[in-house]
Amino acid sequence: MNEYINTGLKDTRSGFGEALVELGRQNNDIVALCADLTSSVKMDAFARSFPDRFFQTGIAEANMIGIAAGLTIGGKIPFTGTFANFSTGRVYDQIRQSIAYSGKNVKICASHAGISLGEDGATHQILEDIGLMKMLPNMTVINPCDFNQTKAATFAIAKHTGPVYLRFGRPKVPNFTPSEQVFEIGKAIILQEGSDLTIFTTGHLVWEALEAGKLLRDKGIFPEIINIHTIKPLDCEAVLRSVKKTGCVLTSEEHMMNGGLGDSIAQFLVRHYPVPMEMVAVDDKFGLSGKPDELMVMFGLDAAHIVDAAIKVTSRKK
Repeated sequence: MNEYINTGLKDTRSGFGEALVELGRQNNDIVALCADLTSSVKMDAFARSFPDRFFQTGIAEANMIGIAAGLTIGGKIPFTGTFANFSTGRVYDQIRQSIAYSGKNVKICASHAGISLGEDGATHQILEDIGLMKMLPNMTVINPCDFNQTKAATFAIAKHTGPVYLRFGRPKVPNFTPSEQVFEIGKAIILQEGSDLTIFTTGHLVWEALEAGKLLRDKGIFPEIINIHTIKPLDCEAVLRSVKKTGCVLTSEEHMMNGGLGDSIAQFLVRHYPVPMEMVAVDDKFGLSGKPDELMVMFGLDAAHIVDAAIKVTSRKK
């Protein structure tokens, strides 16, 4: 059994920002574009360090995506940055037509995702972005869990050829993964081995799943907890291997139930290895304005709700 220790609270967007400026020093082809939210998405250090490779497009997200697509033709590796709501919903047509369709090497980096955005409310708390992006052919979708993993993921997507959607957030969350980790796109990480059920989790809910795991072990239920940081391509081999061992599944994510991680795993398992399954996610609702921690509890995205769902699904095993 692996024990992960919270080394402090850090926002995942800062992991992206630190990695981006380091990438700028390593590769002159790295360029960054932002839609009027430079400090919010932590692109300010890159902008100061490489002003000739930073493009402030203003509140014109569709133009930003078009410019980024064009820059790839000259061999540049563009990283775009704005809030997740504006990175996906506002510019879906441009992403589909100018980036995904032709497989352009653009990295769409999106901050302030999910209800943990907090007081900004439903208009900014996008909970559909993973679904929007994973449905696009050629698109890779990544949702890291903490500062360290976000930083490692940013390095990894710079080496990957093709369009990527990288999702991260504003609030400070536990930082518990190794600082020197190597991020492998499409490779799930077993955080804790178990026998009674598999908890597939992603993003901010990974720490909550680990906390739930402690509570479940106290109840005599031993979950296998797997961090699915890459939603697409899904690590189907890891999913199948674990589920054949445990016989039931729980997914947890800060996203809409429709179109998220749980949806992807359910689609795979119903075709290959059907088992009892429950999902911890937002069930067809918009967000609300409020304190992030309170909203996570209100929408059932905390360790206590993961425990309840785990007990429910294990009771359905034959």
